[in-house]
Amino acid sequence: MKRYVLLFVWAYFVGSVLGQVTYSIPEEMSKGSLVGNVAQDLGVGVKRLQSGKARIYTEGNADFVELHTDSGALVVRERIDREALCGQTAPCALHLQITLEDPIEFYTVTVEIHDMNDNAPTFKKGEMTFKISESAVIGAKFVLERAADFDVGVNGLQGYSLKPTDHFHLKLQNQQDGSKGVEMVLRKTLDREAKEHHALILTAADGGDPQLTGTMRVEIDVLDANDNPPVFTQEVYRVTVMETAPKGISISAVSAVDADEGSNGKVTYSIANTVDDVPVIFQIDRENGLVSLIGSLDYEKVHHYEIFVQASDDGGLTDSCRIIVEVTDTNDNAPVINVMSKTSSISENSTPGTVVTILNVQDPDSAENGHVACFIDENLPFLMKSTSKKFFSLVTDGDLDRERSAEYNISVTCCDEGVASLSSSVTLTLRISDVNDNAPVFQRSSYEASVVENNTPGLSIVTLRARDADWGQNARVSYILEDSSVNGAPASSFVSVNAQSGVVSAVRSFDYERMKRLDFAVRAQDGGSPPLCSNVSVGVLIRDQNDNAPQVLYPVQPHAEMVPRSADAGYLVTKVVAVDVDSGQNAWLSYKVQHKFGGADRGALFEVGLHNGEMRTVRQVTDKDAVKQRLTVVVEDNGQPSRSATVAVNVALADGFPEVLRSEFADDFSEDYDDRLTFYLVSALAAVSFLFVACLLLIVSLKVYRWRRSRVLYRSDLPVIPYYPPRYCDTLGTAGTLPHVYSYEAAKSHVTNTQAVSQSLVSVDGADADVPHGGEQTSGNCSRMSTLVSQMFHLFSAYM
Repeated sequence: MKRYVLLFVWAYFVGSVLGQVTYSIPEEMSKGSLVGNVAQDLGVGVKRLQSGKARIYTEGNADFVELHTDSGALVVRERIDREALCGQTAPCALHLQITLEDPIEFYTVTVEIHDMNDNAPTFKKGEMTFKISESAVIGAKFVLERAADFDVGVNGLQGYSLKPTDHFHLKLQNQQDGSKGVEMVLRKTLDREAKEHHALILTAADGGDPQLTGTMRVEIDVLDANDNPPVFTQEVYRVTVMETAPKGISISAVSAVDADEGSNGKVTYSIANTVDDVPVIFQIDRENGLVSLIGSLDYEKVHHYEIFVQASDDGGLTDSCRIIVEVTDTNDNAPVINVMSKTSSISENSTPGTVVTILNVQDPDSAENGHVACFIDENLPFLMKSTSKKFFSLVTDGDLDRERSAEYNISVTCCDEGVASLSSSVTLTLRISDVNDNAPVFQRSSYEASVVENNTPGLSIVTLRARDADWGQNARVSYILEDSSVNGAPASSFVSVNAQSGVVSAVRSFDYERMKRLDFAVRAQDGGSPPLCSNVSVGVLIRDQNDNAPQVLYPVQPHAEMVPRSADAGYLVTKVVAVDVDSGQNAWLSYKVQHKFGGADRGALFEVGLHNGEMRTVRQVTDKDAVKQRLTVVVEDNGQPSRSATVAVNVALADGFPEVLRSEFADDFSEDYDDRLTFYLVSALAAVSFLFVACLLLIVSLKVYRWRRSRVLYRSDLPVIPYYPPRYCDTLGTAGTLPHVYSYEAAKSHVTNTQAVSQSLVSVDGADADVPHGGEQTSGNCSRMSTLVSQMFHLFSAYM
């Protein structure tokens, strides 16, 4: 048999369908036979077929062809029997879809199967027997079984022939379905007495090359006269039945009349169909001709049926009629959803219109019952688009955000337009892959923390927390201390930040007195590419510790004050001024007198203000109060534990300086002290005179030497610079303080222990001196001695 391949390519673009190609091949091709080269005909490279993981999707279950992605060839996988695949449907074709991924594409391939004359006409029965009365009239018709030829077109059944043709000839009738009904017509009267049995051969032939035929024997028994055959009231009966009609329902009734009487007039009915499924689906009551449904109707398989009913009497006479059953469609098939290609994950930065899934939806119903629409929930960022007949694409319809929804369970529902509408659903799971589109966000807009000064290095101060809404590496946050300057030094010299935990630790020990607050910035950076970051300001307040004792600013040591004896109670002696470099309650100072020297029976003479440090007299000064008073003032802060400082204040109770001096010598010198004092004064005068003469000789020598070197210079007398000895001024008036420090020295001899003492009247360190008591003569001797020393120094200065 000569085989051929007819190639017909038709390319077009509709929606996501990129192309279509149609091939024509004969049936019964051997396995591995070439159907066509898809890569060449569709213009798709072999590499694209391989990288796109090309697959073939067929609407049926059988895979008759397969695609070789390495060459692009479409070859026969299994032997194709056109009759088993399509039956009597013409043309017969395989509808294939080739899908590609990354990006998703699909192509439509139609393979038309041409019929080969591989089936001869066949009769279901090998023999038919007729009992015909000899009285049968010329023109009597007898329905013969039709032959079945599974081929179509010219290879299908083309005609019948009957031999011999002495008494009968054939009559063919065109049926509504395109087939031919076969009737045997009596052309010559039968004579039972001449020949009671006739054997005929019915031959069915197709139009193939070579022609194939099938035969059936027709046996005719000639009966005695029954000259009235049954006659149907109608030649054609028409009925409409819904495909959902239940079994057992009566759909029609036929009636035939036989003019004979008795057994020759009794009519029985039978269905004459033999080559189709009519006897399996319908049955007729032999007695009353009632046709009922015994099988299931399916509009999607068969739209209409033609039932051949034969009426026979007992004499062998028959008549025939047709019942044309039109099956009406009902919406009894829900749409069938086939996922041709889908993407399990998609990036959140995908542009709107990105194809996610391609669906093929089949509904075998007709008209509105077969029209399908697919939809999804309205609150999803996706859209269903109809790309071509029976094909739908699920595409993105907005911006995706993995942080808002990391996964979508998309329920696709496809409904037909029937009444009532039927639907099918399929759930598609789509994961949204992450891109680094979110910067880390700190839990607070700024952080404030505090640390006590004198902390240990490495102390954790505060923990920073930042969250990144991304996922995986894009959400891994690292903490970095920003470069900044704090008091002229880099921030990294004060604090450090743990990159993983965000813990801010002290690098050094802080001193509140040098730095009260530390401000810096920390950056949170994710692990994406490129990385995203955000900053937060961190303020660390350094809390004070009581680590500094008070410092006394006034009075400056050594210090002394003079209070007149006429001072009243509340007289301001002095004011102690102190500061504490700490802060808060650590710097709150209080003042109190720790020790008081001197005094009287009336109690303490001085007190210090607790908070202002003012030293005032508590009462009126009396004669019993000692001239010299030494007070120790304690300045204490309010810290825990508290720190303190002390200051010594020397106070002289006198109306003037001479009184202080008299009280000093009157207390310490005795009567016999005068002789020893005279001896000391003479000795001192001799020593001073010796020093004066020596200095005078030295000066004269220097003058002479200079005169000899410069004869011209220094001829005139030296100027005399008058010298005024220091005078002691009494400034004890209103201030109540000693503005100057006066010191006197005297050589004193104690009568009992012969001790020499030299002491200031009011010392700056406030120490008391033990001076022996003396009389008025001691004071006069001191005055004369002082006058003599002053005149000597005046004379010495004049010579200089």
